[in-house]
Amino acid sequence: MNLFRGNDVVPYQVARSLAYRLWKCRLADERIAELYAEQEMRCPVHLSIGQEAIAAGVCEALLPEDTVMSGHRAHAHYLARGGNISRFMAEMYGKATGCSFGRGGSMHLVDLAVNFLGSTPIVAGTIPVAVGVAWSAKLQHKPSVSTVFFGEAATEEGVWHESMNFAALHQLPVLFVCEHNLYSVYTPLHERQAKERSLGEAATAYGMKAFRGDGNDVAEVHRLAQQALAHIRAGNGPVFLEFSTYRWREHCGPNYDNDIGYRSEAEFLEWQKLDPLPRFRSYVEAHHLVSGQEMDNLISQVREEIEFAVDFAKASPFPEMSDFTPDLAYAK
Repeated sequence: MNLFRGNDVVPYQVARSLAYRLWKCRLADERIAELYAEQEMRCPVHLSIGQEAIAAGVCEALLPEDTVMSGHRAHAHYLARGGNISRFMAEMYGKATGCSFGRGGSMHLVDLAVNFLGSTPIVAGTIPVAVGVAWSAKLQHKPSVSTVFFGEAATEEGVWHESMNFAALHQLPVLFVCEHNLYSVYTPLHERQAKERSLGEAATAYGMKAFRGDGNDVAEVHRLAQQALAHIRAGNGPVFLEFSTYRWREHCGPNYDNDIGYRSEAEFLEWQKLDPLPRFRSYVEAHHLVSGQEMDNLISQVREEIEFAVDFAKASPFPEMSDFTPDLAYAK
């Protein structure tokens, strides 16, 4: 059975995988929000709730040899890439079994087992690194694509422009994925960028392909990612993808913050109607691709994996001081 979207066909296994990635990202972050008040997670958390479709759709289209990098809001990118949920949760608790060995927390996720090369809180900071990874791959004739996720505020940084220019000049295999969620912390778009500014046109001006899509429609994200990756793998240089989406929770933390004045409750509710999870579930069930029972079973499976991960994280040990300072005499 196949899922049809326009003239596109998404196989059943892809549809099921997209659903798994979506719910894995959402339910993991919702569980973090529930547990955060216990104050056992001592790192700031930037939750991906509301933006999961971009991570799920793009990562579904990647190959194992492709690399992924991200910024401060990296949870969905790591999990959608196939990151280990138990090691992810352990990292939130600062445990030695975490994907960054308890040293990084929410904003510094690394897992070379799935080619997730890292995330950092510096806005736009991983963009030039991802370009460097692509440059290295090209010099070594490796077939991998370097993918980097970032918010639209990163396009206001000089290094974004330099990286776009360098990648296009050298026809590097880079997929730039912009999650356009309208806000940079508490500052809306109209206070940061000119009204007529087009990110796609800016990317085109540097000499690369650019596409824009609905970031709350995982099928559309997946379709555009496939097109972009086909272009890159054919040796035609980098592609810029821009997806509209919306952050549900506060910029940093587990709560809602519509009451503090920088955005309205009405605006939030309008975006919440576009929740990518029920939209995708309704679509696959309406097309008799995935039954309601199968979806319920999948969601239950994800919940069980998350509860196992939480138990694993809480039971894991903290790093030893010698793990942080292996070369210093006083650590011995």
